[in-house]
Amino acid sequence: MAPVTAVGEEMHALVERLYPLCRSITGDGVRATLEIVGEYIPLRVHEVPTGTRVLDWTVPQEWNIRDAYIADSAGNRVVDFAASSLHVLGYSVPVAATMSLAELRGHLHTLPDHPAWVPYRTSYYTPDWGFCLSQETLDALPDGEYEVCVDSTLGDGHLTYAEHVVPGQVPDEVIVSCHVCHPSLANDNLAGVAVATHLARALAESTPWYTYRFLFAPGTIGAITWLARNADRIERVRHGLVLACAGDPGRLTYKQSRRGDAEIDRVMRHVLRESGRPHRVTEFTPYGYDERQFCSPGFDLGVGSLSRTPYAGYPEYHTSADNPDFVSPEAMADTLAVCREAFAVLDRDRRYLNLSPYGEPQLGRRGLYDSLGGRSDAKQAQMAMLWVLSLSDGEQSLLDVAERSGLPFGTVAAAADALHAAGLIKA
Repeated sequence: MAPVTAVGEEMHALVERLYPLCRSITGDGVRATLEIVGEYIPLRVHEVPTGTRVLDWTVPQEWNIRDAYIADSAGNRVVDFAASSLHVLGYSVPVAATMSLAELRGHLHTLPDHPAWVPYRTSYYTPDWGFCLSQETLDALPDGEYEVCVDSTLGDGHLTYAEHVVPGQVPDEVIVSCHVCHPSLANDNLAGVAVATHLARALAESTPWYTYRFLFAPGTIGAITWLARNADRIERVRHGLVLACAGDPGRLTYKQSRRGDAEIDRVMRHVLRESGRPHRVTEFTPYGYDERQFCSPGFDLGVGSLSRTPYAGYPEYHTSADNPDFVSPEAMADTLAVCREAFAVLDRDRRYLNLSPYGEPQLGRRGLYDSLGGRSDAKQAQMAMLWVLSLSDGEQSLLDVAERSGLPFGTVAAAADALHAAGLIKA
């Protein structure tokens, strides 16, 4: 794992800043989140009205909440939204009532196996209300009457998402997506938001080959809305990566696209293997995060998903234990580093054609061997040139060369640069 760096600390600080906000698939919490992210990178914010048809879905009503609590007969708040946004069932309809504990129990959600933790629960598309609390709190509640208040609104409004574009040398795009709908959950997915934000900043330091489009959108409905509204752009999308659960202490996990052999799949497998990092590569499944929307058969985009421990793979998932202490600067810095390494390969991977394919061209008289003098890796660099010449048939890419030769991609790319400058190959 990469050492703690300044950027790791910055990402962790962003997670801590975003953590208290009550986010959902719509509402002011999403807008506040995007406003903060917009301090780091410029964002284009989109507002899509309630009722808008998006593929097979419809943009739902907008939900906002001001306050919510359960108070005992003495007026003490035994469950308080002000203490944590997890305490309210997401999308709870307004409630103002007094009821017995027996009546209230049907609207309470706990985690008996983790009695000190508060679960995260939602009811986006079925009108309902409820509270989430620790089992310890519930067990301590005496029988009696309780005041129940959910001061929320549910009405016509908008679904909000944002884009940030890093211009490239070509209009072909790489999509980087993360979801901004979860409330106080640090790994799922504020760590993904932080990594995406700093990845965008890093890419902007140079002019990449591809154009990189970053999407900050609510899960599922946000990606579906973007796809529905960007049908004319889909053909430009060459590769994509969904970032989620990017800050926990587990090993890196890459989930392949539906295709399984998309270029992003090959690049991620190569980078993770060559890096020596503990990692796992898994097959595509139609469940998880928004890779399943981008990979749906009608679009079939080459989009994979990078996480550390995958969704539902750690006990803290969707609970109050997924707090800023659960994620680390080191883990987020490591996730960011892998993204940068992968995109460096993706950006540089090309297919070349050998312009002197009949026999081996004389490299010495072109100064290519002489340029290696004194280098500790001269033999490796020489072999890389020979491999590039051998496989540059217009069909095989530099990644193919690296994998077949067993040479580092960077060495192969440097050899291609030298051969291209000498007029021996063309892209």
